[in-house]
Amino acid sequence: MPVNNIRTEGEQSSILSMLHGRASLRPDDVAFTFTDYGKDPAGVAETLTWSQLARRTTNLAREIGLHGSVGDRAVILAPQGLQYILAFLASMQAGFVAVPLPLPHRGSSYDRVDAVFADTAPSVVLTTSEAAEDVGGYLDQSDLGAVPKLVDIDLLGDSLDLDTSHAPSVAPVELPAIGYLQYSSGSTRTPTGVMLSHRNLTVNFEQLMRSFFAGSPLPTDATVVSWLPFYHDMGLVLGVCAPILCGRRAELMSPVAFLERPARWMRALAENPHAWSSAPNFAFDLAARKTTDDDLDGLDLGGVLGIISGAERVEPATLRRFVDRFAHFNFRDDMMRPSYGLAEATVFVTSSTWSEMSPAVHFDTAELGEGRAKPCQPGKDTALVKYSVPQSPSLRIVDSETRRECPADVVGEIWVHGDNVADGYWRKPPEEQSRFGAELLDPSPGTPERPWLRTGDLGFIHAGELFIVGRIKDLLIIRGRNHYPEDIEATVQEVTRGRVAAISVPVDSTEELVTVIEVKMRTDAGWLDSVKTGVTAAISNTHGLNVSDVVLVAPGSIPTTTSGKIRRAACAEQYRQNRFDRLDV
Repeated sequence: MPVNNIRTEGEQSSILSMLHGRASLRPDDVAFTFTDYGKDPAGVAETLTWSQLARRTTNLAREIGLHGSVGDRAVILAPQGLQYILAFLASMQAGFVAVPLPLPHRGSSYDRVDAVFADTAPSVVLTTSEAAEDVGGYLDQSDLGAVPKLVDIDLLGDSLDLDTSHAPSVAPVELPAIGYLQYSSGSTRTPTGVMLSHRNLTVNFEQLMRSFFAGSPLPTDATVVSWLPFYHDMGLVLGVCAPILCGRRAELMSPVAFLERPARWMRALAENPHAWSSAPNFAFDLAARKTTDDDLDGLDLGGVLGIISGAERVEPATLRRFVDRFAHFNFRDDMMRPSYGLAEATVFVTSSTWSEMSPAVHFDTAELGEGRAKPCQPGKDTALVKYSVPQSPSLRIVDSETRRECPADVVGEIWVHGDNVADGYWRKPPEEQSRFGAELLDPSPGTPERPWLRTGDLGFIHAGELFIVGRIKDLLIIRGRNHYPEDIEATVQEVTRGRVAAISVPVDSTEELVTVIEVKMRTDAGWLDSVKTGVTAAISNTHGLNVSDVVLVAPGSIPTTTSGKIRRAACAEQYRQNRFDRLDV
């Protein structure tokens, strides 16, 4: 059954039909509020009602349609804000394929944008007056062949009344098969665009809602609170699409606003009714460290519905620290919702509810390195969060070489099957589409043979629950043994509390472990040495490994993706080229 009156794709629903339905039934209700902290630290809020959003989407789509045809690409290069949301929706309303991208910082490289432009050959680029000069300068000097039309949404709003009603709708008779392209961060390869359809989006959102709110309906006054970037899969689906699909108000800010002052996120959770939010693992540690009691003076977190922790492996220690930090503001452990997903499956695969009564399961670290899950007592172990094994989408643990299902307690690749799985990567040859359309050999009863998505993530089933251990491509092989970098990083973070990258580097025909650790410089003598000693001892005691080098760097030095994930391959290359500005040298 559809959740919260969301129609299934069989009834021809889409995010656009849902938007116009909201505008018809509740025209004057606020849909989105974006608070800009860039010019005023106190924040300047801007809102859009459902009717304003629907009318502006339709009228902007009319303008976009003048610069191409149905199925053409519309690249969005704009700052985080309501105009970005409008550009995304209007692109699809015009029948174009939306391509949300991050706006490069002034003076930084446009390499990622170059790669995406070459891949998509857009007809139009949507931006704002704040970024128009930089984006226009890029287009003027780039070697794009046919230069796309630059549309400044602000300028267009001044010359046209985007709030004026026009009829008939400019929506094409049938929406193109692809709604938008979700590009990877390009951390280890050229950015790759996942082709996501309107059906992928609506189906995956229903799966998400069933997982989170099957027991109790989403309150009518619930608020989606988000600072995640709109160009990232989790930020786009949960910050932009979810409010429209569930018909709830969104309270938004930029990633920079959060990073400058994490307390802004915590205050938004407390100040908005029945807040529902999401963030990657690192954000919880940051919020717990940087939010003071005075920041939340007089506020209460007891009304929070839940916070999704996703986008990178969820660490039990991080959840525990976050819950403990805000417990006296009535934040409860069951508000934490560890989740797993990936862009190739739209965004969501499965979730769980955190509980301090059974916070994690401990597994023998050495056995995990051999591909076996053996429960043990806390000590020299790996603590992992458990997840429900979903029925929709389907999930199996598979031996990548034999393509057969793994038995319980055996580590294998996570495979996913369902209508939320994308059809493939944009314009990539068959040899680069191998993650999609995979086929299981001798599937168990009730298991589809194909098409399966090979996620590239490693996990196992234990006692009927799913556990995730890491990425195949990040696996460290040191002296013939497998180690998961997330395990080592979690151990180091217990000592330093800062961001950590665990990498392997070749030394004399073997692989050695190196840790790169972000720390704040202190003046007391011997402090850096004590950090290195503590890290070396912790890794040796917990993992039985010697650390070839402990590299201490300033905060912000470790390369990350646009969503905050550590780029371990880039980190290893930077280390090999001796390009880290070390504090310990």
